[in-house]
Amino acid sequence: MIKSFRDLEVYQEAYELAIIVNKNVNKLPIFERNDLGLQLRKASKSVPANIAEGWAKRRFDKQFKLHLDSSIGSCNEMEVHISMAKDLNFWNKDFCEALIKRYLFLGGKLTNLRNNWKTF
Repeated sequence: MIKSFRDLEVYQEAYELAIIVNKNVNKLPIFERNDLGLQLRKASKSVPANIAEGWAKRRFDKQFKLHLDSSIGSCNEMEVHISMAKDLNFWNKDFCEALIKRYLFLGGKLTNLRNNWKTF
């Protein structure tokens, strides 16, 4: 039974990913922590925050879907930022590929929730 946004699998995954990303931003070179690091921190936190905010507005179909769309967009943004960290050799290739895979999967789950949320 879903009583809170915290009960949603997409929220739990998004929150866990945000924690992982934020713990690893300090591994970026100092000159990138205020640029790429900031983008990674903001986009990663945006995913679970928009799920939570959307859940509070779920009685308004368009508002809920708008927030889920923002979460999906932030997942896409994370793919770009993580790819840059990988291709610039700031983060380990395997670590980055695993994160990207999880963000792709999360984006798909968010899309399914967006399209079928009334059945959950």
